[in-house]
Amino acid sequence: MSDARTEAGAARAGTETDGRAAGEPAGAAAGRAAEPGEAGSVEDRALRERRAARRELTVTVLLALVGAALVLSVAGRTWAEGTAPVHGSRIAVHASGNAINKATSALALLGLAGGLAVLATRTIGRTAIGALVTLAGIGVTVLAVRGAGDTSAVNSEAAGKAAVEGVRAVDVSHTIWPWFAAVGGVLILLAGLLVVLRGRRWPGMSNRYEAPAGKAVAAKRGPATNADLWNALDRGEDPTR
Repeated sequence: MSDARTEAGAARAGTETDGRAAGEPAGAAAGRAAEPGEAGSVEDRALRERRAARRELTVTVLLALVGAALVLSVAGRTWAEGTAPVHGSRIAVHASGNAINKATSALALLGLAGGLAVLATRTIGRTAIGALVTLAGIGVTVLAVRGAGDTSAVNSEAAGKAAVEGVRAVDVSHTIWPWFAAVGGVLILLAGLLVVLRGRRWPGMSNRYEAPAGKAVAAKRGPATNADLWNALDRGEDPTR
């Protein structure tokens, strides 16, 4: 009788053990089925963040380029004009933005170069460039606003035309072009501020431009993970290579 009970107990224990053994793969499979979903959600969120950062980078570079192009395009136009009294008659005189202050174009070129340099830099270097672009934008804006009321350049032009020192231009008026330059300066300023405040989050140049030594180091890091594949796709590379 005791032997029968022992055998029945052993049979039940074996059945429970088999049931647990059979149940474990299902639980493990369920766990494995959940993991890809969680990983996919994380990767999707990371991909969205990278795309948003790339859009910010693109907008910032465009702001710097458009602002600099606007300033450079109007710097050579007439900002002030008037007439110079010469021997009882009057001669028309005018002054361009570059004649009023050449630093306006120089600062615009600095903003242009800085906007392009943002693409090739990262972290601290990018922040430093952003600070320079910000200062360039401030300088352009201040000089443009001052140039909108400047008469010194047109007075110098009048003195040169009259060949008499101290002659001043009369009926002086100013054009709208200095204000276009001021708008360009504001665009450069906004680009610089974006670089300073947000530039650390943005990607750098694609590693397709890296030196072969850099690629060799990257190859030694080990096999590519799912995140690496998503990063490659985001950079426009072929992840199967």
